[in-house]
Amino acid sequence: MQTIRRKVVLAEYDVKQLPNGKQPVFSLKFIKNNGELVFMPRAVACGLTANMSSNRLRGFVPVDLNGDKIGHPTPVSIDAITEWNGAQVEI
Repeated sequence: MQTIRRKVVLAEYDVKQLPNGKQPVFSLKFIKNNGELVFMPRAVACGLTANMSSNRLRGFVPVDLNGDKIGHPTPVSIDAITEWNGAQVEI
């Protein structure tokens, strides 16, 4: 399995719009606080009400094949992201 650095993941997350005007879509796996592994096959970046930088959080919302939101915003700790677009995340 390929690996990807966390700083590259965060740089890709920070891209809010592609040249075609659409949001980039990601695939990610992360571990919740209770130890549950969550897989989002298609998700886009979204904002959070918490201070994302100081709390080391990023927001994701699942989308369908058309890019329409099908869930609610989910806060994810950057330390809990284990896989990004099929590549294992390393520090």
